[in-house]
Amino acid sequence: MGAYHSGSLAVQDRVGVREQAAHVGRSIGAGIKPVAAAFLGLQPMLVLGAADGEGRMWSSLLTGEPGFVRATGPHTVSVAGGVHQEDPLAGVLAEVDTPLGTPVGTIALDPRTRRRMRMGGTVRPSARGLVIEADRVFANCPKYLQKRELYTPYAPVDAAVDGDVWRGEQLSAAQEKFIREADTFFIATGTSDGLDAGHRGGNPGFVQVASPTTLGWQDYPGNAMFLTLGNLERNPRAGLLFLDWSTGTTLQLTGTARTEYAAAGRFTRFAVERVVQTDAASPLRWSAPEYSPANPPLR
Repeated sequence: MGAYHSGSLAVQDRVGVREQAAHVGRSIGAGIKPVAAAFLGLQPMLVLGAADGEGRMWSSLLTGEPGFVRATGPHTVSVAGGVHQEDPLAGVLAEVDTPLGTPVGTIALDPRTRRRMRMGGTVRPSARGLVIEADRVFANCPKYLQKRELYTPYAPVDAAVDGDVWRGEQLSAAQEKFIREADTFFIATGTSDGLDAGHRGGNPGFVQVASPTTLGWQDYPGNAMFLTLGNLERNPRAGLLFLDWSTGTTLQLTGTARTEYAAAGRFTRFAVERVVQTDAASPLRWSAPEYSPANPPLR
């Protein structure tokens, strides 16, 4: 497979950006360059996307002191620790009887510098935590990234005594309000050709909640790759992660997504199937945002 599979190519053709996407696709590499390794070594968090044992897609948050994510070779990344023990992906990430590893997509996003880097490949458990074998590595532009400062130095979360975990099949009223006020979320999608973890950002209100089981967002112009929408073209399963930057609480959603294409733009609708909220899942505490100048006004 080249830079794109059939789903992404279909969306690029539909939108009319195939030539632009081919140019941008040259930035996708198979190895971790020194500048990418240095960036990873400075990060206090990493978002990982994968499917659980029943095929549901999830996005999960990993945190640690800078250096907890470390490139150990041109294709290998070592991650200290792992996800919360109650995380929906805890089971598959601990599996040792998968010789080729578990397909995974990751994104390292640094709100302090508005930089982000994505990796796709496989993951397997290790003595240190996790090992990622990366076969796709690339950086994205700072579009729609809100700038934040890190207020609280990293302190490990004790998985046995930290915040409560709430599970359900639809959003509560408080969770609906939280999503409506969000300016950022992460999304995991994938096909048999690989998984991807991406980011969506905008001014508060850019994610619309239509009901306890339905939400959606306008798909803003990006890098023309259409990796996320291309995956959804072939497989509607998706996992969303919303983070309360001030308290460390995470809200994970899994379900299916479909994108509507019209002259006025693109709109993605997401049907919620499962919800997991973990209070104080992250020890990191961030400042209020400085919104990206690229954020479009709300319609």
